[in-house]
Amino acid sequence: MRIVVLAGGIGGARYLRGLKQAAPEAEITVIGNNGDDIGLFGLRVCPDLDTVMYTLGGGINEDQGWGRRDETFTIKEELAAYGAGPSWFGLGDRDFATHIVRTQMLDAGYPLSAVTEALCARWKPGVRLIPSTDDRLETHVIISDADGRRAIHFQEWWVKMHASVPAEAITPVGADDAKPAPGVLEAIEAADVVLLPPSNPVVSIGTILAVPGIRAAAASKTVVGVSPIIGGAPVRGMADACLTAIGVETSAQAVAAHYGPGLLDGWLVDTVDEGVQVEGITVRARPLYMTDLDATAAIARAALDLAAELA
Repeated sequence: MRIVVLAGGIGGARYLRGLKQAAPEAEITVIGNNGDDIGLFGLRVCPDLDTVMYTLGGGINEDQGWGRRDETFTIKEELAAYGAGPSWFGLGDRDFATHIVRTQMLDAGYPLSAVTEALCARWKPGVRLIPSTDDRLETHVIISDADGRRAIHFQEWWVKMHASVPAEAITPVGADDAKPAPGVLEAIEAADVVLLPPSNPVVSIGTILAVPGIRAAAASKTVVGVSPIIGGAPVRGMADACLTAIGVETSAQAVAAHYGPGLLDGWLVDTVDEGVQVEGITVRARPLYMTDLDATAAIARAALDLAAELA
């Protein structure tokens, strides 16, 4: 079986771990969100790609779901001593090494997709990980605060501000002119099923789908998604702030309708949302909390079973 997953950060990475257990013989290609990418200290940081790579490669900090296990922060402390910012985005020493290697390769002319493949050669995540595009793609947020109405990088809004200032708009800058990275459309075309994990539907999966050609390619396949909203609230993170910014209610039903029947064939909701109906989309209810690996594998298996039913 060939599976394509459109994945963001923590939720997507943990779902993928369960999917690997549920379908150990499957050929899994992950189209990763790189709209969260940011330049810091002269380095290119790709949070979502790295979270998938570290999680599946055994190097993730399990407690926080991002960053490296057994991390130290000597470089961060030294930068703070020099007054070098930003101080709100904490990169650990081990993590810095990844960003240094990535930036060196990018500066040497290698595209992000090739760089990601090279980094994964160390971590051996057991999936093929491809960024959505090799072109510049950054999610920006429009806010109004004491400094006036302005656009800031998504990471500043998310990490520094904790989404406390309402977003007036969320924009994937560069998406309109971007092209899918090599292998993205080919993987989707060859896939038996496309899965949408419980990643942020606006700034993770939404940004991937904003790259021209990806949504249309996925829509031609059987697509099953897992709701990131349970009982009217995000499972983790601040997806509700993102949904509010684009005028979508924070509910399992509204997120499915946002993706639309033109893309989504099947939708898994939690048992607390049993009874949800979305025209044109087959909805199934089952427990969706990823409490451990076995529970996560059961969710992934349910998605595959629904896809087989709908194919």
